[in-house]
Amino acid sequence: MRIRIVFSLKNKGAFVPFHHQFLLAQTVKGLVVAGKNPLFQQFTHFNFSGLKGQTKISRKGLHFFSSRVTLVFSTSDKGFLDYFLSVLFDHKEIMIGTLQLSPEMVEHEEPVAVTDSVKFLCISPIVLMPASFNDESGKRFISPESDEFSDLLYDSTISQMQSSGKFTAAQMTDFYKFQLVPDKDYLNRIQTTHKKFARIYPLYDSDIKYEVRGYTFPFTLFAPPTVQQFVYEHGLGQFSHKGFGMLDMANHDSIKKEADLELVYA
Repeated sequence: MRIRIVFSLKNKGAFVPFHHQFLLAQTVKGLVVAGKNPLFQQFTHFNFSGLKGQTKISRKGLHFFSSRVTLVFSTSDKGFLDYFLSVLFDHKEIMIGTLQLSPEMVEHEEPVAVTDSVKFLCISPIVLMPASFNDESGKRFISPESDEFSDLLYDSTISQMQSSGKFTAAQMTDFYKFQLVPDKDYLNRIQTTHKKFARIYPLYDSDIKYEVRGYTFPFTLFAPPTVQQFVYEHGLGQFSHKGFGMLDMANHDSIKKEADLELVYA
């Protein structure tokens, strides 16, 4: 289930850092803990995008000038979604960066039809490697065209599917097909213009700051439809519950064009 949470913005011109997933993750965690439901205090099977709205870029980050700001939020657990929204809407105002946001309404995205071949766009960066204290391995660059890139994403996807408890052991054995093929034209265009599709991003876990490398580019994923649906709802790669790895389908009306994503993330 994917929804768009619509907030009214009380102070137009306010800003968040250009890469603000860690602020959103702290807010989401705070809301989950505030609800005090023991079933969901350690729940991690959800994903969310960055904030969307009419923005301008400055040295401080992204300044929002639209009257409304949206956040895409996704999970396959309706119980958790209902719980999260009830806690969120108990708050008349929340602060993210310098933005004063008031939750206004929820819009449900239309279900999508997936096959064993889907072209995806990244609407938040994909992280391949887990982060460890005093360890730089999470920032290592790995070519999207390498087998290692696909293998790491396969391993993290299978791990998340197993921990979700939604699939039997027999079902899991059918999920061996998994190959990510990047859009070579996009990568070549980015490199020709000296822009970047891979950056270092901050994240926090147990109040400790880590840095990880995230990737944003279009790609085609070859995998069983069940796996495609799972990554569409749960995100792809590490730290999906911290706002990384959110995807959208390239032919889905709700997504931006690739040129827009290139402007935002490259």
